[in-house]
Amino acid sequence: MADPAATTGSPDGVPVPAGLTVLSGPSGVGKSTVVQAIRRNCPHVWLSVSVTTRQPRPGEVPGREYFFVGEREFEEMAASGQLLEWARFAGNYYGTPREPVAQRLEAGRPGLLEVDVVGARQVRLAVPDALLVFLAPPTWEELVRRLTGRETEPPDVIEQRLEAARAELRAESEFDITLVNTSVKDVCAQLVALMTAQPADQPAE
Repeated sequence: MADPAATTGSPDGVPVPAGLTVLSGPSGVGKSTVVQAIRRNCPHVWLSVSVTTRQPRPGEVPGREYFFVGEREFEEMAASGQLLEWARFAGNYYGTPREPVAQRLEAGRPGLLEVDVVGARQVRLAVPDALLVFLAPPTWEELVRRLTGRETEPPDVIEQRLEAARAELRAESEFDITLVNTSVKDVCAQLVALMTAQPADQPAE
């Protein structure tokens, strides 16, 4: 969601236990679709819910896809160290509440965090043992089709996302594993297998 020029938060604050799986990739690649499928089919996997200042899209439920807050509240959360990572993109803030992630991982429950590339870098600093998974599109043309086919955002936001996507694709080498999103079902199966094939405090090889 964010590009390298976006405003970002620092990963300081209370350490988060290892065992976290982070799903990232360019805007429009299908991260949210994959997470929604895992939410429906894999109740044993805990999914982190991000907080944002943008308006809800049709069908989104507060507390399920996102926690929706005002800018002042978000900035207070960031300043007080309540966010594991955060970024500002296209006029809105996005971030991950720190405490729920720490609590679930301490309990040994598989946890999945969906963030943009900038957020993944912050999580890497805060949780060095986190498993970073890059979700890639089959082709650039397919990614452009997905982004331009959205009817929920104005053209200027779409252009920002395309520009960011080019930079985000170049970051693939920073991740531990790449999954190509040719099939949501297959990606979900591969991702859940990665998360559950090892103890919660042991990153995948």
